[in-house]
Amino acid sequence: QVQLVESGGGLVQAGGSLRLSCAASGRTFSSYAMGWFRQAPGKEREFVTVISWSGGSTYYADSVKGRFTISRDNAKNTVYLQMNSLKPEDTAVYYCAANSRLIRQPDEYDYWGQGTQVTVSS
Repeated sequence: QVQLVESGGGLVQAGGSLRLSCAASGRTFSSYAMGWFRQAPGKEREFVTVISWSGGSTYYADSVKGRFTISRDNAKNTVYLQMNSLKPEDTAVYYCAANSRLIRQPDEYDYWGQGTQVTVSS
């Protein structure tokens, strides 16, 4: 089992920045690929980004490429999502998730956090 807890969400104006954190406990964090997903009201959960267990590979959704950066610190069992140049359409609940493979499909992820709300005002 892996327990995931997100933090760092909040209210920010368009153009601003936030950094989300996801702290993991339980089984070996460094063996998992870690993804970030988001879900806006009335919409399906969508892929944002994923990072390999080593941090050597990352993938981003086109909608966030160049604005968001995922990173991880395996010594601290934490994955981060730096979000810059935020837009109102980034407003959503953001979730981190763990999986053994570097994939984008949310249904394939094994462990999920409870989510943190990000609201971007115009």
